[in-house]
Amino acid sequence: MANFDSAWFVYGVLMLLLATSFVVRIDYVRIGLAAAALVALPLVFFREPDVGYGMLVLAILVVNIGILTRLWLRGTNVRFSAEEEELRRQHFARLSPVAARGLIDQGHWISARRGEVLIRENQAAPSLFYLAEGLAAIQRDGAEVGKLSDGALIGEATVLDGSYATGTVVLGSNARLWFVPAAALRAYLAANPDLAGALHEGFARALRGKLASANTRIAGRPPISEGPKASDASNM
Repeated sequence: MANFDSAWFVYGVLMLLLATSFVVRIDYVRIGLAAAALVALPLVFFREPDVGYGMLVLAILVVNIGILTRLWLRGTNVRFSAEEEELRRQHFARLSPVAARGLIDQGHWISARRGEVLIRENQAAPSLFYLAEGLAAIQRDGAEVGKLSDGALIGEATVLDGSYATGTVVLGSNARLWFVPAAALRAYLAANPDLAGALHEGFARALRGKLASANTRIAGRPPISEGPKASDASNM
């Protein structure tokens, strides 16, 4: 083909490969590889056709499309219970169904009694907790400084880096919890680094929610009394 300009296809393939290099999620990587192979097909078959190169590019395309199809089929078959779906909606919304299923399966669902301590001040958080139902209090130096209720994540600020918690978290009622041990969570993320970004975003959103709640609670308190004015004090 005399008018075939291969340069555009070369540029297209290289641009797709460059874009794929910045992708973290493995399913997006496979989409990028399949797209690059698809763009490369005309280059292989119309410019000095080479059966070996052509078969190799075609194999890359077929393999990646096959794996993407399998992942899609797995995603359509994933099921969540009502409480799992709520956990996913609130904190793991950016994860695919398959990724969310895998992460949730690393943890356990339990029922806990009022008064149980989940995290202790000046100690590393033993687990990441999700408070599906119930109430919890945050204490510092024995004084209550905050409250948590249905839907809250607990321990997200320190569970990944192992730093010490700045407060103690105690259940204020019987509760329903999902939890994943800190070591298991870190190991799972190390084996699945593409999940880390979405999980960190969920953690950041949970922290922003706690901060907004704390600001609202502080704003609703009466102002600190400045005491009687000097003129009033003289009359007391």
